[in-house]
Amino acid sequence: MITMAEIARLTHVSQPTVSRVLNGNPKVSPEIRERVLACAREHDYQLNALAKGLKGSPTHLLGVLVTDISNGFFADLTKQIEICARERGYSIILFNSDYNPANEQEYLDVVRRYRVDGVLAVPIRETSAEWYNYVQRLDVPVVTITRRAEGLDSFYVDHPTAGAQVAACLTEQGYRRFLFIGKDYDGKYVGFRQWLEEHGFGDAVTNRVLGDHDAFRRELTCWLAEQEDRAAVFAGNDIYALQALDILRALEIEVPARVGVIGFDDTFMGRFLNPRLSTVRQPTARMAREAVTHLLGRIEHPGDHPPVLRSFPAELVLREST
Repeated sequence: MITMAEIARLTHVSQPTVSRVLNGNPKVSPEIRERVLACAREHDYQLNALAKGLKGSPTHLLGVLVTDISNGFFADLTKQIEICARERGYSIILFNSDYNPANEQEYLDVVRRYRVDGVLAVPIRETSAEWYNYVQRLDVPVVTITRRAEGLDSFYVDHPTAGAQVAACLTEQGYRRFLFIGKDYDGKYVGFRQWLEEHGFGDAVTNRVLGDHDAFRRELTCWLAEQEDRAAVFAGNDIYALQALDILRALEIEVPARVGVIGFDDTFMGRFLNPRLSTVRQPTARMAREAVTHLLGRIEHPGDHPPVLRSFPAELVLREST
């Protein structure tokens, strides 16, 4: 295995600088930091953050990787994971990828260095080959949570089915134009759009990727001006839904008489808005408990096992915004 001295030689920096980068010291320029980390990844270098003599010994530490800790749903999910882990004598180390693939890969590197016993992860794009291949190199059990990842143990809500439920509900309530806020590969949008296409509304649905608030306001304003039909906004999470409600309020558009809004996750703040937010509830505590229990089973009883795919039902929560 490559040494720190060899990484220093290949990257044209000093060995102490390499050490600072690999130990997470922030007092290194971004350019040098990325150069050293890229070299370390290329040569599969792993700094053991614990004593080498502990190799093979359990750390009773779980890595938890989420995409956006500022989202109340992931904060609640992390809390439930931590509660369940602590009951079994484990601690967690938390990482936030912020939907940045480079961050995600870097944090998985850190997970390896700290020799956690297992990982619970919310991947950015669970269908990508890069994600699957990188996870396979961790040498510890990995369970994905809230997302279904082929070839890995997964505990998740069936997003396409939930999206279809939202579509059926909105059409039944008289909405005839539909906007999804989120990526086109999001399972929620896939199920939402497929149901609408199958029921004759394929030309009435589109999506927008949320950028900054002002840009979204312009896009939403233009979309609403295209036709007068009663419209519905399906937001990929409750944070996006709150932004949509704020814009509609500023435009003095009546909710839900003119435009309905429904989110996803049923986070705490959506229950106390005016109008109160319709949303889709995920069984967070149950999903976290079963995922942690399963991961600990993999840790404590290692071996070759087929992947477990555990799907949980979503629940529509209809309030004043629709």
